[in-house]
Amino acid sequence: MASPAPAPAAARTLTIRRLGRVPYAFGLDLQARLVADRQAGHIGDTLVLLQHDPVFTLGRNARQVNLLLPEAELRARGFEVFETGRGGDVTYHGPGQIVGYPILDLSPDRRDVHRYVRGLEEVMIGTCADYGIAAGRIAGLTGAWVGDAKIGAIGVRIARWVTSHGFAFNVSTDLAPFGLIVPCGIRGRGVTSLERLLGRSVALDAVLSRLVARFARVFGATPVDEAVPSTTSP
Repeated sequence: MASPAPAPAAARTLTIRRLGRVPYAFGLDLQARLVADRQAGHIGDTLVLLQHDPVFTLGRNARQVNLLLPEAELRARGFEVFETGRGGDVTYHGPGQIVGYPILDLSPDRRDVHRYVRGLEEVMIGTCADYGIAAGRIAGLTGAWVGDAKIGAIGVRIARWVTSHGFAFNVSTDLAPFGLIVPCGIRGRGVTSLERLLGRSVALDAVLSRLVARFARVFGATPVDEAVPSTTSP
């Protein structure tokens, strides 16, 4: 008698936290707390989605030369500047850009950093496809690209196989601040946004829903929205 086929693995639950617009420092603090909770097993996999106030962030590999103005001048123009623990060089976050912070435990069967980063790229590439835009990868570089222009950036941190930081997807972002830096330390390539490519406005909430659906598909999870307690508001 043949043995019964094994039951398919249950999809992981992915808690979705939509925070709206928050200061960058608040996002850093929230990630630190969520990572600690995920490492301790107090929470499950979580995807935080938000926008940041205008800020330049420098990753672990950032070079000061890629800030085209002194930090004091950037602050005088209304930008915050943060050194942060993610990988990568310098980038810009601001309103109209959806930032995703996945807090995922890659143990025991997902311990592959390259695969994880390619998965984040696939989420953004797939979201572009939902809007009829052919995005892709560029060999040797990270992120989602449309031609020579980056629409989605990636910078991650992994501690004890729990992820933080993540991706930034340009929807209606003011692209002018990118001219004050060398984005991601890459010279000779541009930056673009969904609205620039489409030539029309796009509802941010609709893009958020597309990103959630793509993320759930790529990472094999069932998304569940969570109301954010008032104590976590900035």
